[in-house]
Amino acid sequence: MEIALRAALVDWLATDPLLGAELNAVVEEAPSRTSLPWLAIASSASADWSCKTAPGREVRVALELHCRGDAPDTAAMLVAAIEGRVEALPRDQAAFRIVGIQFLRARAEQRGESRRAILLEYRFRLMAE
Repeated sequence: MEIALRAALVDWLATDPLLGAELNAVVEEAPSRTSLPWLAIASSASADWSCKTAPGREVRVALELHCRGDAPDTAAMLVAAIEGRVEALPRDQAAFRIVGIQFLRARAEQRGESRRAILLEYRFRLMAE
């Protein structure tokens, strides 16, 4: 279910009109030759979340936005759009149903050459269809 969730999440984010207009890439791992800004899945991990009648998973996904800017509020509107889109991910998917989506934490980091990385971590609870 973790791999299917990752694919669904990348597709859902990439097809958003606002994010599509603002980001140069929405991918499963850091692109090698894409100019900023871009969004990628930095990591994911899953654990059992089954019940008596169906298999389930708790999947933690970390998304990382890379952009340019020196100001602390760089990309604040873009981060809000990403957060809104993640939370609006359709609950019914082909191989699983999303029982819950919860924001866990965020981290922003200023890097060299006016680069900024913003990490958003979510927890998804899934049940197999």
